[in-house]
Amino acid sequence: MMLLLVLFLFIGLRPVSYVFSDMVAYSKNLTTMGFDDFQFNWDTDNKIFDNLFGFWISENLGDTSFFILMAIIYFVAAYIGVKRLFPGHVYPVYLTFLAAFSTFSFATNGIKAGAAASLFIMSLGFVDRKWLCLLFALVSLGFHHSMQLPVIALIITMFYKNPKWYFYGWLFCLLMAVLHITFFQNLLGGLTDEQGAGYLVLEGKTITTHIRFRPDFILYSAVPVWFGYQFEMKRKQTSRIYSTLLHLYICTNGIWMLCMYSDFNQRIAYLSWFLYPIVLFYPFLFVDNRLQRYRYFSKVMMYHLLFTIFMDVVYYGILGLGY
Repeated sequence: MMLLLVLFLFIGLRPVSYVFSDMVAYSKNLTTMGFDDFQFNWDTDNKIFDNLFGFWISENLGDTSFFILMAIIYFVAAYIGVKRLFPGHVYPVYLTFLAAFSTFSFATNGIKAGAAASLFIMSLGFVDRKWLCLLFALVSLGFHHSMQLPVIALIITMFYKNPKWYFYGWLFCLLMAVLHITFFQNLLGGLTDEQGAGYLVLEGKTITTHIRFRPDFILYSAVPVWFGYQFEMKRKQTSRIYSTLLHLYICTNGIWMLCMYSDFNQRIAYLSWFLYPIVLFYPFLFVDNRLQRYRYFSKVMMYHLLFTIFMDVVYYGILGLGY
């Protein structure tokens, strides 16, 4: 409880700054706009978040309270999901979630997407109760329309269980990315909404240095897939929950590779990366039957933390590389 309280205040009371990307726009709307009466708006992409935002404006509740509320949703929803998925191992896994590469940035920059992702993690805590899991997943979709990809992938993984085709599919997506084949990216751009199409469709768009092959992202993404292959295919050690988590990650990460040459492709990558610590550590705690499984878990946990430190301090900091 003390940790969560610190997170609510540390994130919720951060200064309004362009360092946090969309935060300034949110703050401006919350403090300068006003409506006499709130009416639920069905004609919006993010039906829960947008109407919550409209209600906050209409009641003149201010920006600070809104950012604290978003921090509460972000960290509590993820905590509930981790607590249900990792009984008996809540604290090390939750701390690892906090230290994940994308956690801080999507708690402060991608406010809607971050809250939606945490709500989706909470839904996975009820994966053993299929309809309740889907209900919470739809709530996450109501916070941000990008969650349509994880929701569709979740439905697929609930009903299609053959593991080898997930790995074959991931390798196919990797091949498409390596060969710079954008057919599927444009195809998906035609199937998604207008904002998604703006990211994905390349026709008539000026190609910038941001739209390029990302071997760094691929290496990072491949680690849970490699461990999943070792456990599920080679050692035949798995469980129903782990298979669902792993196949869900493989589906969403594969779609990102098909869309690698898009604007803001790191936002598409996040649709699989927010699952990263959960998929990475679940087999070590609940599938691995080796006597030293906790030692292996501790090592992977340490490397995961060191990777985040390296990316923040060296890759983006000292070297100034990245997106």
